[in-house]
Amino acid sequence: MAAEKQIPEKPENQKSDKQVENKSPEAITSLLKKLTSESRAEIREAIHALQKLGDPKTIPALKALGLRRLRATPAGQVVIVNEDETKAKDSLTGKKIKIDGLELIEPTVNNSIRRVANTAIFSIQLLSRDSAIRYRAARQLSREQESQTDLEGVIRRAYLLEKKSNIRKFLSLAIAKIDFEGNDEKKKIAAIKEFEKQNELSVKEKLKALLAKNDKGEYQEKSGETRAAAKAALETLSNTEFISNQINTLFFGLSYGSVLLLAAMGLAITFGVMGVINMAHGEMVMLGAMTTYSIQLIFQSYFPGAMEYFLLLAIPCAFLVSSLVGIGIEKTVVRHLYGRPLDTLLATWGISLIIIEIIRKTFGAQNVPVKVPDFLVGSTQIFGGVVIQYNRLAIIVFSIAVIGIVWTILRKTSLGLQVRAVTQNRSMAASMGISTKKVDMWAFGFGSGIAGLGGVALSQVVNVGPAMGQSIIIVCFLVVVLGGVGNLAGTVIGALLIGIVAKFIESFFGANLTDFVLLLFVIVFIQMRPQGMFPQKGRAAEN
Repeated sequence: MAAEKQIPEKPENQKSDKQVENKSPEAITSLLKKLTSESRAEIREAIHALQKLGDPKTIPALKALGLRRLRATPAGQVVIVNEDETKAKDSLTGKKIKIDGLELIEPTVNNSIRRVANTAIFSIQLLSRDSAIRYRAARQLSREQESQTDLEGVIRRAYLLEKKSNIRKFLSLAIAKIDFEGNDEKKKIAAIKEFEKQNELSVKEKLKALLAKNDKGEYQEKSGETRAAAKAALETLSNTEFISNQINTLFFGLSYGSVLLLAAMGLAITFGVMGVINMAHGEMVMLGAMTTYSIQLIFQSYFPGAMEYFLLLAIPCAFLVSSLVGIGIEKTVVRHLYGRPLDTLLATWGISLIIIEIIRKTFGAQNVPVKVPDFLVGSTQIFGGVVIQYNRLAIIVFSIAVIGIVWTILRKTSLGLQVRAVTQNRSMAASMGISTKKVDMWAFGFGSGIAGLGGVALSQVVNVGPAMGQSIIIVCFLVVVLGGVGNLAGTVIGALLIGIVAKFIESFFGANLTDFVLLLFVIVFIQMRPQGMFPQKGRAAEN
């Protein structure tokens, strides 16, 4: 604690932004030029000088040096080239530079130079005045699987100078990984306790190695105190890992249930309003996914610079395409088969085969990938091994938004009032002047459009293809029957319940038995409560 009180306000190369600004651009440029030298000694000298300077703007050049992508033009301008050396940008300003026909000078780089450059990069980052830069660097170091012994001096210095607890936490873990590999028994035990404190699951195998025995039955780790610390840490980490796995499974179940919800919500509306067993509903999901893929192709061809936003346009387009196809099916086929459930089942099944064949002829029979926008790529670790993937979290949020919109339409609009009236008592609604044919048409189209939104969500976690709808339609019917036909709340709870149960079953029994166990679960539930969790109300429910 006394040592911490003597920590200076700012490290030497972090004293002031003005200090960096006072360094002339010519001096920085001169050092960058030395990075492209043929002399490795000169390159090391330049790296050390840049490290002392501590200017974050020099980090791209240092990274490019390690990746063998730093070059110098005949005029002496230092540039960073892409992988195939067809494009380049200034190493300091980032401005694009034309290099056509120029003979670029490549520096002499080996592993030793890379290590020195890597040390300089982390030194600049960890001693930066910007806490966000320090946080990202410390977090990256803490997640490295191997100990960063080359950076030990930089990490320890940064730890002593750091005042923010969240950054010190990462640095402490990085130091623990270094100490664990050392020969100091006290430091190794302290490192093991740090692993246990921070729930660092990545070191489990290394801890197990301490408790392993050789051919003679002797422990690999001679120190009993170290083995005891490792055993206690392993027990804690195993418990943490079990809990983390269950939370991860729950999260995956919620994301899968959210997709099922979007797919089944439209089916609940059409099934509840018209009593139609629409076997082509899964193809509405597929059409939404293929529409997303088509929008992606259009953006790749005509708007490559705006690829990040293609998904925003795909959402309304998928809803519109699926809605129009649904309205077309209702007006041309389903409308003439009301009251004949077996005929509608066979007719919509035939329609589903036609749609699949059309898509197969248009896009091919193979599944195709849909790009996940960069802002949805990646994950964040909450604690222990609990990892939240951004794309799955977005699906959950998207489903909540759609539920809110559907609930508002059904409860706060005249169309919603008419749909609820027809659902509860069709004949009475017709006698009150409600056009049941129009309600059927719009409800069928609306339900199909929601299924299309489910296809957009599904495209972010799996590859899409012509047959993807057939694998989801049966589960959608299970959701509707489980929740109670025509009940929105029942559909929400049923979808999330089946999604979560499916993922937990998959974690214990594997994917092959999941569908069987899930179907058995629903059958048993329906035997006990045939009307579902939330049965219909009104006279129509008596039928």
